[in-house]
Amino acid sequence: MGTGVNYWLMKSEPDDCSIDDALAAQDSTVAWVGVRNYQARNFMRDAMAVGDGVLFYHSSCAEPGIVGLARVASWPYPDPTQFDATSRYHDSKSTHAAPRWVLVNVQALRKTRTLSLPELRADAALDNLLVLKKGSRLSITPVELQHWLHISRLLE
Repeated sequence: MGTGVNYWLMKSEPDDCSIDDALAAQDSTVAWVGVRNYQARNFMRDAMAVGDGVLFYHSSCAEPGIVGLARVASWPYPDPTQFDATSRYHDSKSTHAAPRWVLVNVQALRKTRTLSLPELRADAALDNLLVLKKGSRLSITPVELQHWLHISRLLE
């Protein structure tokens, strides 16, 4: 993705962690637990850096869409839920010596109006936004700089 700051769209189900939950957390920072897709994990593990911009996206809800701005607040580290047998994110094949899953901490910066999925789809300037691609189900996708700037203007 080049040098400097990268940008990401990170989906969260608001019943699990909403933008309000993140803002209410200590330092407005939450651990992005439960990612169990290898490509999304690889984005966190191999491409994310502290300070990267994040579009906080609510999914699997009445009105999916971008609901806030955030930043990556930590380097990747092992997701502890993979080792917790009581967690729905438990992975019996993952070990402390060789963890399969990582997470980053995300710091919510501000809640925005909801930039809904239909509104995103209707904006020709966002035609190549990965989250809008047919069949895209990833919980974490990279966002190109021009899309970040355009969305930031829409959220002002």
